Amino acid sequence: MDRIIVEGLGKAYKRYTSRFGRLREWAIPRSTPRHSLTWVLKSISFRVADGESVGILGVNGAGKSTLLKLITGTTQPSTGSVAIHGQVAALLELGMGFHPDFTGRQNVFMAAQLQGLTTAQIEEHLAEIQDFADIGDYFEMPVRVYSSGMQVRLAFAVATAIRPDVLIVDEALSVGDVAFQAKCFRRIREYKEQGTTLLLVTHSLDDVIKHCQKAIVLDGGFIVDEGEPREVVNRFRDRLFGRSRKMLGGEDSGAVDAQTEEPEQEEDNLSASGAALVVSRVSNVLPHGVTLSDEDVFASRPLYQNIEHRWGGGGARITDYAIVTPDKAYPTVVEVGEKLTVAFKVVFDRAYFAPVFGLMIKTLEGLVVYGTNSHLRGEQIDEILIGDAVTCQFTFPVKLNAGHYLISIGVSESALPGTDIPLDRRYDAILLNVTSSESFLGLFDFGARCSLEK
Repeated sequence: MDRIIVEGLGKAYKRYTSRFGRLREWAIPRSTPRHSLTWVLKSISFRVADGESVGILGVNGAGKSTLLKLITGTTQPSTGSVAIHGQVAALLELGMGFHPDFTGRQNVFMAAQLQGLTTAQIEEHLAEIQDFADIGDYFEMPVRVYSSGMQVRLAFAVATAIRPDVLIVDEALSVGDVAFQAKCFRRIREYKEQGTTLLLVTHSLDDVIKHCQKAIVLDGGFIVDEGEPREVVNRFRDRLFGRSRKMLGGEDSGAVDAQTEEPEQEEDNLSASGAALVVSRVSNVLPHGVTLSDEDVFASRPLYQNIEHRWGGGGARITDYAIVTPDKAYPTVVEVGEKLTVAFKVVFDRAYFAPVFGLMIKTLEGLVVYGTNSHLRGEQIDEILIGDAVTCQFTFPVKLNAGHYLISIGVSESALPGTDIPLDRRYDAILLNVTSSESFLGLFDFGARCSLEK
């Protein structure tokens, strides 16, 4: 069964040329319209099945919050329709539904009644709501003295006091502290396991990958992409760079403009430690007789994954790679704690000053578990000429738990401090299989030692 059905949804707002235009239009109904329409959403259609979780992505102004308001009924559509089956709990704008002069307790009763709960139900769950919000004596104080984080705590506690059929969450959770976010997502995960349908709007791409089964991207009021979260997130990262073009088969697909939008800092600029880096013009011969080629033989190497997402503005090409342990090249499995070298060859078709070489490791679900780059490691080659070939090597001990991971590599131009212009990036291109002789929980082995003394 479909819990949410959105068909041909559109929303337009009237824009008047003068402050008196609205009054004249209202006073003289049959006169010439004094407004123009500004469309925020156009022809939006999608369905969310019972128990499905969907993440909605888009830059600021793409129409995400407006879409949620239309779905929850707080704003009426200009065109199209929305149908929701079942009880809905929504956490939209910060403090929506709260009266600033009422206490937290009074606002709980008011907000919960607006959700359709009876007084008896509210009283039954009041202690649980107060405990989950965890705002102490502020529960008996007016909401106007609350911080934004306290408002979110109370709003989420009320919205999820009783498991809804549909839970809709806007970006508001990002205001809360880390501990409270963890508590919220734990409750969301429990409700999902019990069959709640989730609609999540967030700028955190990892949250979409972690919590959603499907992702939708809005841009300019239209749905421009939808599908499996990891693939959609990769394409959305591509879109964040605006005019840079995707690389296909190592060939440039058109002209590129260096004026790109700055992406969210989730890419190569991740702090990391414990990795040694070598960047060299020399066509290095790696251990076990492995030689990296200037020709594009990337896809022919062992452990290559054809699900890779390759993109960038051009000017440089990643042509070859190798992963090497002290015992073997292209190992089928790597033992926890074993030293691993990830090397790749980059051939430059343009001249650059101090390009940046990066590496990232993700889970199969797309969560970033490690990343670093040559800038962070303090390595660089100042002058790159046309035709230069550079070998980059990252060497580090593998401290991941047993499992399967994907390695991404890339090269970028840093035109200005803090600016990152991708030249060639090959996301999720190499498979890393890790095995462990010791058991531990989580993703990382911190090498903890335990001693007991009586």
